[in-house]
Amino acid sequence: MDIRPNHTIYINNLNEKINKEELKKSLYAIFSQFGQILDIVAYKTLKMRGQAFIIFKEISSATNAMRTMQGFPFYDKPMHINYSKTDSDMIAKLKGTFQERPKRVRQPKPVQTEDKKAKKLKNAGEVGATNNSATAEQPPNQILFLTNLPEETNEMMLSMLFNQFPGFKEVRLVPNRHDIAFVEFATELQSGAAREALQGFKITPTHAMKISFAKK
Repeated sequence: MDIRPNHTIYINNLNEKINKEELKKSLYAIFSQFGQILDIVAYKTLKMRGQAFIIFKEISSATNAMRTMQGFPFYDKPMHINYSKTDSDMIAKLKGTFQERPKRVRQPKPVQTEDKKAKKLKNAGEVGATNNSATAEQPPNQILFLTNLPEETNEMMLSMLFNQFPGFKEVRLVPNRHDIAFVEFATELQSGAAREALQGFKITPTHAMKISFAKK
């Protein structure tokens, strides 16, 4: 069992009934808090069902994820996590080209920055306005209001993120709105702790979750 720490963690005892794409999205949602994920590999073959590999950019992220999430109930089954026995192809390639790292070509960035600025301004007028008023006006209470959620967000994904905090009760999605949701806790103290810990959490690389207290 003496496997050397590396960038890739191996998870088994996963719920085999979960669709492969949903499984990968949910794994990303709960493991991206530990660091940058390069890839998640899951197979549908009979031999590899119920197993997945998560490749982190940093070994420290893999170590932290393994320690924190060991035995975490994921789709009602406790995860068994270990380091992968070998480096993934991706990491091996990265190590091979490690010297050529200064070549950081990011040509689309100038154009994107303009787009992002425009989007941010637009958001400030739309979502931001409701968010600011919610943040400024709403006193702490046990219900959190989440905004800026990605399209693939589902109840299970949010439940797994929030049920690691004491007092978690339920997630409520809004029909026909994928970008917002409500999360209820037993007390305002517990909701406040979850809000602080997950504020700005990236469910996907492009969506940082915004959390405020809901209107009572």
